[in-house]
Amino acid sequence: MKTPKNLFLLLAMVSASMSAGCYSTQTLYRPNIKTVAVQIFARGENVYRRDLEIALTEAVIKRMQLDTPYRQSSKERADTLLTGSLDLISQRVLSFNPDTSVPRELEMTFSVSITWTDLRTGEQIVKKSNIRASGTYIPHAPIGEDFFQGSQDVIDRAAKFIVEKMEADW
Repeated sequence: MKTPKNLFLLLAMVSASMSAGCYSTQTLYRPNIKTVAVQIFARGENVYRRDLEIALTEAVIKRMQLDTPYRQSSKERADTLLTGSLDLISQRVLSFNPDTSVPRELEMTFSVSITWTDLRTGEQIVKKSNIRASGTYIPHAPIGEDFFQGSQDVIDRAAKFIVEKMEADW
């Protein structure tokens, strides 16, 4: 039975990439950190929508528990503390209904800042501002999403971006 040349080529490429250091089994997360206390995110001075900061905090905790080895803990028992703020919420119209001139599709963008501090040493592990997450929603029929339904997608994206910032530096 003959083996196709493409299979040999594929095996050679995989072997070369592994020996060249393109593949690693090293964890993406810091092995010396086990627990994280997550404080409720603050609202920026120009953010007037209520409860989005609480929803963002809950989404970050859920995403952290799903995607990382870190576990949520109280501040007194945690290795680290994650704080943040929802600095800006902006919306813009992407399309209008040509018959009524009512917005048909809107884009929402959140801008978030975080600080992740090691409580054992007082060292700042990560400090990032202007983390942006965007999403779209359709406010009128047939879908009829309101602002808070539309914001859920943006909250989930922001939480994902925040947890990605908790990965170890390479």
